[in-house]
Amino acid sequence: MAEIKKYDVVILGTGPAGLQAAIHAARKKAAVLVLGRESKSSIYHHHVENYCCILSTTGEDIIKAGRQQAAAFGAELADEDVLSLATAAGRFRIRLESGSDISAGAVILATGTSRNRLGVPGEKELLGQGVSYCVECDCNFYKGNDVAVVGDGSAAASGALTMLAYARSVHLVCRKLEINESLAVELRRSAVILHEQSQVKEIAGKESVAELVLEDGARLPVQGVFIELGAKGVVELAGLLGVQLDDEMKYIQTNKKMETSVRGIYAAGDITGPPWQVAKAVGEGCIAGLEAAGYAKKMNQAPPAKG
Repeated sequence: MAEIKKYDVVILGTGPAGLQAAIHAARKKAAVLVLGRESKSSIYHHHVENYCCILSTTGEDIIKAGRQQAAAFGAELADEDVLSLATAAGRFRIRLESGSDISAGAVILATGTSRNRLGVPGEKELLGQGVSYCVECDCNFYKGNDVAVVGDGSAAASGALTMLAYARSVHLVCRKLEINESLAVELRRSAVILHEQSQVKEIAGKESVAELVLEDGARLPVQGVFIELGAKGVVELAGLLGVQLDDEMKYIQTNKKMETSVRGIYAAGDITGPPWQVAKAVGEGCIAGLEAAGYAKKMNQAPPAKG
């Protein structure tokens, strides 16, 4: 059995908050890993002209420069999403989409907010009547049914594989798979019915979901549709560990040190709530990076936890 690689600080998200956290944690001589694809940051495709001391630039330039800075200070960067996050012997065990596990002394959640709506007819009307945004939350409701999962990333792929243990048949509808090769191989070898280069036109049904209508006219008779766009939802991952969310279950609550309600887990950037500004993300990332590095170092000096 391969030895699990250990890091002091693992950061989920490669936007301004995550990269600033990586820069400061790495400068504190912590072993840092940043997870996520740069093009998935919400700022990547935008123009920036209201960030102090920079007259005008692109989000892509900011992200690329931040990744270079983080790497220069010793942080590792991996273009992978996270499938699960759990506690283990006083540390955190993280399963990556490649199938490998890593261990972290502290975790910083900086993946931004989930913009996971399809915006098609029937989506809003049938929410809770066959439309879901969380496979792990609602999988039990669809035992023996036919279902579809919609999305291009790791959340959709892993969700479709999970549903094989519950549903009679599982469809995965995506424009283009953007996942790790090992996850892609597992998916293609499975019983999941893959509809690549496809888009959803409508979720049809009267009182509950009856079928999924695709842009090419194809109709998939299903009783459940799971909309899983992008990476594994950070709120979902955090919620399983008991991280406290706001009243609307959208954002992670933190204190001034960017600590969450779970020791060793920090959050920064859009995931902590508005305003959606680079300045806020960078400031919070700075604090989270420093605090997480300090916490991990203290944990390294403490006696090993039992269990």
